[in-house]
Amino acid sequence: MEQAKLRIEELTKLLTYHSHQYYVLDNPEISDYEYDMMLRELKDLEEKYPQFRDPASPTTRVIGNVAEGFESVTHIVPMQSLNDAFSKEEVLDFDKRVRDAVGDVEYVTEYKIDGLSVSLEYENGLFVRGSTRGDGVTGEDVTENLKTINSIPLRLTRPVSFLEVRGEVFMSKSTFDKLNTAREEKGQSLFANPRNAAAGSLRQLDSSIARERNLDIFIFNIQRAEGLEFSTHHEGLALLKELGFKTVQQNEVFKNIEDAFRQVEIIGAERDDLPFEIDGAVIKVNNLALREELGSTAKCPRWAVAYKYPPETKKTKLIDIFIQVGRTGKITPNALLEPVRVAGSVISKTTLHNIDFIRERDIKIGDSVYVRKAGDIIPEIVGVEPRDRTGKEIEFYMPEVCPECGAPVARVEGEAARRCTGDSCPAQLLRRLMHYVSRDAMDIEGLGPALLEKFLDEGFIKSPADLYTLEKEKIAALDKMGEKSAENLLAAIEESKTRDLYRLLYALGINLNGLKSSKTICKRFTTMDALMGATFEELTEIPDIGEKTAQNIVDYFSLDENRQLILRLIELGVNDKSEVLTAASAELSGKKFVVTGKFDGISRDEIVELIEKNGGEAIGSVSKKTDFLIVGENAGSKLAKAESLGIKTLTLDEFMDMINTEE
Repeated sequence: MEQAKLRIEELTKLLTYHSHQYYVLDNPEISDYEYDMMLRELKDLEEKYPQFRDPASPTTRVIGNVAEGFESVTHIVPMQSLNDAFSKEEVLDFDKRVRDAVGDVEYVTEYKIDGLSVSLEYENGLFVRGSTRGDGVTGEDVTENLKTINSIPLRLTRPVSFLEVRGEVFMSKSTFDKLNTAREEKGQSLFANPRNAAAGSLRQLDSSIARERNLDIFIFNIQRAEGLEFSTHHEGLALLKELGFKTVQQNEVFKNIEDAFRQVEIIGAERDDLPFEIDGAVIKVNNLALREELGSTAKCPRWAVAYKYPPETKKTKLIDIFIQVGRTGKITPNALLEPVRVAGSVISKTTLHNIDFIRERDIKIGDSVYVRKAGDIIPEIVGVEPRDRTGKEIEFYMPEVCPECGAPVARVEGEAARRCTGDSCPAQLLRRLMHYVSRDAMDIEGLGPALLEKFLDEGFIKSPADLYTLEKEKIAALDKMGEKSAENLLAAIEESKTRDLYRLLYALGINLNGLKSSKTICKRFTTMDALMGATFEELTEIPDIGEKTAQNIVDYFSLDENRQLILRLIELGVNDKSEVLTAASAELSGKKFVVTGKFDGISRDEIVELIEKNGGEAIGSVSKKTDFLIVGENAGSKLAKAESLGIKTLTLDEFMDMINTEE
């Protein structure tokens, strides 16, 4: 038994050392196979002799646990956000405010990693708790998920009575690309960028999922410490490195703001070559005593500023233009591009909207084009490079017949769009089904375009109603499926029957009727029977429902084939009533809210749903009619406009308190 104890201690030390060499120092000394064999031996020994297991054992990283939920954590030191600067002039203004307050200072310039901010706490050198930033004051306990990140030390290199550090969890570019490729092959929705992927991974209740995502972390600040002495930020980072942390790179000390900003420009120039995404660079006062003197506002420290780089624009080649037929028959030209990484993801295609868009920008097949992401989300072509033209570029013309069914293509009066006139176009059916199962509609998880296409090819489905009659045996027999996958898919389809009526109305894909108008309509007509009997006049009486939308809804329900589809869906058990939009709070009734910025742990769409559930109205832009602005990180121009108009701003917690108070 004593021999087993000694071997467990030896393996724990060896694995901890080699993990640090590999994940923190990027300097592996043994092969993956050797590491895995030692880890297996340690795991076997610990199972036989659990009394000798070290609380910081490397095996704790590979044991997946499923939590029922995340506990709240109150941050003793608030995890504040940073003020943004978008020009050198704004950085110089920051420097002037600092020097006016405390005199000459030194600065440290660092990468601004585009990830998810977390706090790590250590007692007597042992990792005891990790939490998300949340709203800066209250976060969520995600300790088990953080333990799966190999670059987080479970035990420090020497005991420290207490230490709390702040870091940024991120996903590397290569890991992100592999993850999205795997999801695409499975027909799952793709992550928009590495930050979203990292945030979604860290908030999984099943820590084994987080483990599979290969997350990483950089530590960039000491929040609280007992038993450590340091007087500058730079010294603090050196201490963190000694203790076993993976610290932020590019943290040189500069004597003045000009040199610090020059480093910001250098970082920006090398942005493409970094293995991880950054969305800016941070300039911080180095001296900690001067930081104390400068202090903070309610949300941001006065001793730091984040310089945000302008939207990234890349040049690539337009290889071809291909046509896509939408669920309403709309014919859309799309650009096939030489793959290029822009703002966190690889872009290989993007919409060209319509022929007017192509002609206005003089886009031709074979052109060199400039691509960016609008709002860092949606890829778009912003122009061409005429100097690269060779004369071999090809003019593009819209087709006169639908490439999917051969029916004539007609231009809609008053629109730039062209549409297929064929009623039985197979492309339209696929697009309609894709829309029906999408997240905002019936939200059938795991049922992506590839699988829908297989079902159509095999003759399993011809309409949305056929989804509810699929047989497990037939699904399981398909390539890359199997019995378990079939069971999971059928469970997701069954669950979709419980969706609210407004989701079903939106899922039907009626032209010009969006999710918001569906919600609005179903506040007035709360059953499908009432909705199918609604007149044009009744629909146009509803606020924000236009005449074209109303007419399209009336026309849709006037067709016998559509009414038969609805009746069949109801017979198969799909919910035909609206219940979730009943206001829980009379106080929010008539109040208009705008949501802006990023929020940890909740999307803007989910906040909008909470507003509407509680009787409020969510609108897109700030005006004098706005009652409240709910503010997250990087709020930008909407916050500035709200402040200029004297509109009350709310943090997410303040908004949640408002709902809870009224309940």
